[in-house]
Amino acid sequence: MTPVLDLRGVGKSFGPVQVLHDVALSAYAGEVTALVGDNGAGKSTLVKCLGGVLPMDTGDYLFEGRPVRVTSPREAAALGIEIVHQDLALCENLDIVQNMFLGRERRSGMVLDEAAMEEMAARTLTGLSVRTIKSVRQPVSSLSGGQRQSVAIARAMLWDSKVVVLDEPTAALGVTQSRQVLEVVRRLADKGRAVVLISHNMNDVFAVADRICALFLGRTVAQVRASDVTHAQVVELITSGRSGNGVELGRPLPLNGHRAPGRVHGTGRG
Repeated sequence: MTPVLDLRGVGKSFGPVQVLHDVALSAYAGEVTALVGDNGAGKSTLVKCLGGVLPMDTGDYLFEGRPVRVTSPREAAALGIEIVHQDLALCENLDIVQNMFLGRERRSGMVLDEAAMEEMAARTLTGLSVRTIKSVRQPVSSLSGGQRQSVAIARAMLWDSKVVVLDEPTAALGVTQSRQVLEVVRRLADKGRAVVLISHNMNDVFAVADRICALFLGRTVAQVRASDVTHAQVVELITSGRSGNGVELGRPLPLNGHRAPGRVHGTGRG
């Protein structure tokens, strides 16, 4: 299966400081790939590179199997890549419809097509089974944290995105709201999107992720199916760059194949 998004050998430096070293990240349609790592591991820099905010110094950027060059967020959006940042970028003084279509308003002649936008917004939220919002004309200022996250995710889905990157979507939420947001994340993947979930919460990761990509000090130390590792192994990869049974820096775990019970094998990649 060809990944929708495939970054290979990504390197990024800021002056003499190299932040990313030969990083790899793959995301597949219909799956959630969790991008995990401690503070300073390079997650934010990697996301800025894939979103066109920062240029990659080295590496290959493949989208649907073909090499592309993404030099701006507009170019990333044109490919079908939407990034939901931690601050959500929602305008509290506007309602849900206005936020979902901000900068991409539908028009009927010289005026805004309010009816069409309202119908599309409602249909998108319904498609994600978001049932806690009473009206798409509610101002965002009246929404809870979980509802705001749902609106931001629905906005990303509205534009026929193929890859949706979610930056810590449950970071400031309570237990109930977190569960609701994770359900929306899972439905997003089930509708065929390739979802990249950035999270520090291992419970969230194992609740929805199909694959896990772990970074340590700017290097990819593992890409593995979530079902093939334990919480403890992933935490150890994040904190030390190895699993305690042979996985070393720059040697990602295999995405396919078998492994012995309780063991994690390296691929032999340098």
